[in-house]
Amino acid sequence: MAQSDTKKIFFENLSGAGKAIAVLTSGGDAQGMNAAVRAVVRMGLYVGAKVYFIREGYQGMVDGGENITEATWESVSSMLQVGGTVIGSARCKDFRTHEGRLKAALNLVKLGITNLCVIGGDGSLTGANLFREEWSGLLTELVEQGSIEQQSVQTYSALHIVGMVGSIDNDFCGTDMTIGTDSALHRIIEVVDAIMTTAQSHQRTFVLEVMGRHCGYLALVSALACGADWVLIPEMPPEDGWEEKMCQKLSANRAGMKRLNIIIVAEGAIDHNNKPITTDYIKDLVVKCLGFDTRVTILGHVQRGGTPSAFDRILASRMGVEAVLALLETTANTPACVVSLCGNQSVRLPLMECVEMTQKVQKAMDEKKFEEAVKLRGRSFENNLKTYKLLAHRKPESELPTSNFNVAVLNVGAPAAGMNAAVRSAVRVGISEGHKMFAVSDGFEGFYKGQIKEIKWADVGGWTGQGGSLLGTKRTLPAKHVEKIAEQMRAHNINALLVIGGFEALECLLQLYEARGIYEEFCIPMCMLPATISNNVPGTDLSIGADTALNAIVETCDRIKQSASGTKRRVFIIETMGGYCGYLATVAGLAAGADAAYIYEEPFDIRDLQANVEHLTEKMKTSIQRGLVLRNENSNENYTTDFIYQLYSEEGKGVFDCRKNVLGHMQQGGAPSPFDRNFGTKISAKAMQWVTKKLVETFRQGRVFANTEDSCCLLGMRRRALIFQPVVQLKGETDFVHRIPKEQWWLKLRPLMKILAKYKTSYDVSDSGQLEHVVHNRPKDSDASVAM
Repeated sequence: MAQSDTKKIFFENLSGAGKAIAVLTSGGDAQGMNAAVRAVVRMGLYVGAKVYFIREGYQGMVDGGENITEATWESVSSMLQVGGTVIGSARCKDFRTHEGRLKAALNLVKLGITNLCVIGGDGSLTGANLFREEWSGLLTELVEQGSIEQQSVQTYSALHIVGMVGSIDNDFCGTDMTIGTDSALHRIIEVVDAIMTTAQSHQRTFVLEVMGRHCGYLALVSALACGADWVLIPEMPPEDGWEEKMCQKLSANRAGMKRLNIIIVAEGAIDHNNKPITTDYIKDLVVKCLGFDTRVTILGHVQRGGTPSAFDRILASRMGVEAVLALLETTANTPACVVSLCGNQSVRLPLMECVEMTQKVQKAMDEKKFEEAVKLRGRSFENNLKTYKLLAHRKPESELPTSNFNVAVLNVGAPAAGMNAAVRSAVRVGISEGHKMFAVSDGFEGFYKGQIKEIKWADVGGWTGQGGSLLGTKRTLPAKHVEKIAEQMRAHNINALLVIGGFEALECLLQLYEARGIYEEFCIPMCMLPATISNNVPGTDLSIGADTALNAIVETCDRIKQSASGTKRRVFIIETMGGYCGYLATVAGLAAGADAAYIYEEPFDIRDLQANVEHLTEKMKTSIQRGLVLRNENSNENYTTDFIYQLYSEEGKGVFDCRKNVLGHMQQGGAPSPFDRNFGTKISAKAMQWVTKKLVETFRQGRVFANTEDSCCLLGMRRRALIFQPVVQLKGETDFVHRIPKEQWWLKLRPLMKILAKYKTSYDVSDSGQLEHVVHNRPKDSDASVAM
């Protein structure tokens, strides 16, 4: 639940003066932890608090001394792109003892620290809560021992705890996504994509083991993202006789001209009798029953390593700032909370409620109540599982419903990574629903030219990991060709339309809706899925393809910044795509640690440019030697990338030199990220189920007739839920001249980017989370998470 929309905290009111905040990472490391540490340190310093690093987790808290050091602004520079945790993490037996916690309390009191930000898993957070509950008793003991004065008990009477979950397993209940999970999925998918090329060459079967001793999230989502033939996870043990069914599936896929098989196994996979299912067992089974050349690959700690993804950097930065706000607002009676992600929104949940729910999952699994365990994992996990079952296992023809409906699917506008995953999902779900699916090549241009053909289940095999648009896509709008399109719809008896694309796709649906008054052929259910790297479609917070583009920009920024290592004082000016929408420049700026991001939505003039140059000049006088400035391609017609580059070069003379880089179409290319694969897959499956429902509702007297507003919709992610919105109602929310929504949620991230770059600015906390409860933290309609 958001606080009042009018509530804003300004720099001068965000007072942490007199407070001391300590940040530690504990348990297993996860990519993105450094981004969280950086955000806590800089937000803490920004509000006037003292901030301390506790190195080596709880062990450092117990040992004290040099393990607890004061943090400075510069001490967290160049951390964003580093994997793991630079302040160290360790398993600590001492902290589990009363004596160990007594030592830790003394070390904190000596430095006046009463605010702890703990980044770790459920064990680390449970330990922090126990420490908080014992705090007053520990201080009393320290007074009795003569270690501290009686005055200290009153001064430091309460210990405040805020947690952030850092775990690649995504095994913590209460949050859609934990820090590190998306990066781990990147590592897995990179390996799977590489393995698929060699497997195809030799017609091999590969069995891959991924991490997840108690949670199958990584295995399940990576199976969904690569279209694996079979997946084994602890929450869904296979039924007796699964070995024969799996071999039949592998054999059928090979018979269907597929040259490889991929089986993904979570390290904690078990059967119904709680007996472990190992990769070697599966390999021996496939070789014995089918004679296929089979190899095993165990990914191991590769999944924990490497550079954090753009998603993890943004998630961790948002959580870190929210954690500091939570500590500032906490009172002696506030329970320890954990900062979580629900849909696209930060929320605060009672820490122990989350821990108890997480423990219930394991208890349900121990008691073989596997369906209950899946539900307890949360709606995101449950829906991933349903979607995988829907797409991976084709029902026999005899079991399929016969709807006699024909559904056409097409791509419109510029290509975006994840489009092919969405098409595959639509085709397979449509066939499972009993429809005949038709693919339209080259958008509406191909439609009026009659480039329409039936597409089968096997035709979309292997599409998930392909970039671009395999169907072909054009920007052609239908208005000039409605008569020919209507003819083609009659000829192929098209009963429903699924359009996957960007702003042009919205315009197309609006034109077809308008044409309903003349051509009854358009009185059918029509649904649009937003797919554009620019993320400029109204009615949705996120679009298919934007995450892949963000990762491409952030990886390039990392490389460009690294190119200056050893070069004294250099500023890079980088131009991003996006049309008039500044989403890519802003969010990539937050993820890459930019000093400024120039966008159309936030007008700027020469005084702003001058202020930015002066800010960078001051920054270069410290140990920070590199600057990064992003500019959206259409941010200002006069202040071009060349102009900004020349201005910075001239004004920075003698202090820093400049380089510029226009990223161009590399932002549109490449294999889709795990996020885009799964987002595309899930929203496409949901869209096809909506299409089926509408077809049944509007079928009367032997034909489909749908002419209401709610039969022509866009499916978008809004805050916490996926929502179908009539495109006609979105017209009022749209700036058609500049092809952007009138209101854009990500503009609230801009002050965050500025704060972390050391600018003084106001920060809107109208969306900051008030404390909620785990059981109520999902809306009824939210059956998909932005986070996969």
